[in-house]
Amino acid sequence: MKQPVTRRLQAALATLALAAAAGGIVLTAPEASAAAGSATGYATQNGGTTGGAGGQTVRATTGTAIHAALCGRAAAGTPIVIEVEGTINHGNTSKVSGGSCNTADGVIELKQISNVTIVGVGGGAVFDQIGIHIRESSNIIIQNVTVKNVKKSGSPTSNGGDAIGMESGVRNVWVDHTTLEASGGESEGYDGLFDMKADTRYVTLSYSILRNSGRGGLVGSSESDVSNGFVTYHHNLYENIDSRAPLLRGGVGHMFNNHYVRLNSSGINSRAGARAKVENNYFEDSKDVLGTFYTDAAGYWQTSGNTLDNVTWSSPGKDNNPAGPDMKSTTTVSIPYAYSPDAAGCVPDVVSRTAGAGKGLKVSDGTCTVQPPTEPTPGPTDPTPGPTDPTPGPTDPTPPGGTNLSIGAGSDGSSKAPGTSFGHLRDGDLTTYWSPAGSTGHASIKWDSATAVSSVVIREAAGSTGAIGAWRLLDADAGTVLASGDGAGTISFPRTTLRKITFEIVSSTGSPRIAEYETYAG
Repeated sequence: MKQPVTRRLQAALATLALAAAAGGIVLTAPEASAAAGSATGYATQNGGTTGGAGGQTVRATTGTAIHAALCGRAAAGTPIVIEVEGTINHGNTSKVSGGSCNTADGVIELKQISNVTIVGVGGGAVFDQIGIHIRESSNIIIQNVTVKNVKKSGSPTSNGGDAIGMESGVRNVWVDHTTLEASGGESEGYDGLFDMKADTRYVTLSYSILRNSGRGGLVGSSESDVSNGFVTYHHNLYENIDSRAPLLRGGVGHMFNNHYVRLNSSGINSRAGARAKVENNYFEDSKDVLGTFYTDAAGYWQTSGNTLDNVTWSSPGKDNNPAGPDMKSTTTVSIPYAYSPDAAGCVPDVVSRTAGAGKGLKVSDGTCTVQPPTEPTPGPTDPTPGPTDPTPGPTDPTPPGGTNLSIGAGSDGSSKAPGTSFGHLRDGDLTTYWSPAGSTGHASIKWDSATAVSSVVIREAAGSTGAIGAWRLLDADAGTVLASGDGAGTISFPRTTLRKITFEIVSSTGSPRIAEYETYAG
């Protein structure tokens, strides 16, 4: 088993060496923690967000070097911390190819990957007219960087005009202490500063500056794109923004301790069934800071503790439902995580001293006091391992009672190794197996109609016993974690009705091989 690992490491080092030769990347020793502080808000849910914690740390001074670091990993889920210093632009950002990445020219592409931290260090990191695109990825941290003047029209263009854009099944992203800015609105070629669409969930934007843009950001690209949500915005400065601070279509948003200055047309726009919890914010010199705007598809809000300083309101109409001037709640929103909001009166001062790149990653302690970040406790990629049954059974477990529901069901996944088939997961034959192309990957069992499941048995093929390391079991319909742990065997969890259940291999030794992926109703 050692020889394939050695070859993968040699290939990874060769890829990184090419970038190093170009002067864009420096290898450093592995570190225990990925970024200063720990994720907050909704990014702490669904298994948590730790980025590249525990992985190798690489220094990059070009966009190409960032891509090379991603492509030089053993697999698409291998944790990595990329420390960025200097200016990243079109001239130094090229596509790099590899089995652990899917990159493109002219954009920082975090596509079909997981467990990555990008953090600005030294004299700072500026992404100049280059956007950061997160697609089909999970467990991503972006911290202490500036992204500016990203255009969707004119020249040069990048990332559809979004400073940071997320789409297509993205899960668990923490963006912290960043500065996102444009130099105008759509007529000048710019789009959103912080956009989420196409099933993006469990995201936190904290201690950041969003300014000088026609559009602050959105959650959901249309009135029908309502599968996004569970987004927290706290201790951010929104300054000189025309609208979308943010725009919510469906889902839940939690906004607390933000300072909004010069929202010129509208602010928090909750529509298409969205629910916003808006508390202890400071709104200043702004118009229509909360409501449902430009549509008759109503959204809802719960408000408390906010300060309105020179805020004006338009009159209600068919496509215009401002929350003010009284800002009464129209719903209730339960928040699943712990947080300590500052009083609204001190928010301008706290945010001015903490928000944005280059502020020393300072945070508030919830009592209007600014302090250095608290270092996270080193841990695995999933900070809360362990399924409902914390001691999975042996490699060849005794199956739960009842019928194996996988027989006759469909199957799919990603990172399939040559010569294996997803059908081998559910054929009842222990001599056949499915294996990912690298050390990580995921496989699913799916049914044509909703099916109740309460336990899964993962059986490893002969000769690969013990290869599977950390894993997560996901409700693929809802995008939530049912269980997590280490090693193959029996996994029990609360009975769940779904159409697709996914077993994700987060880490392994050598090449994991799954002979059977059994499912039972219990």
